[in-house]
Amino acid sequence: MRNFIILTVLTALFILGPEFMQSAIAQPPPPDPTAIPIDGGLSALIAAGMAYGAKKLHNKRKQSEEGESQD
Repeated sequence: MRNFIILTVLTALFILGPEFMQSAIAQPPPPDPTAIPIDGGLSALIAAGMAYGAKKLHNKRKQSEEGESQD
């Protein structure tokens, strides 16, 4: 019985050998070293810059209105 199992396994590996070994050894290709994800960080930076600019514009308009009302 043991010889039958060994013979069956060796026959299966012989028949399926190249395809089986390639799928067992295959690894995904490495990522492109020049690919930089600019997904979440850049959009957050733009949103923060817009919020900062809006705050500065609001403060500047508020100061100019206060200056005109005091004159």
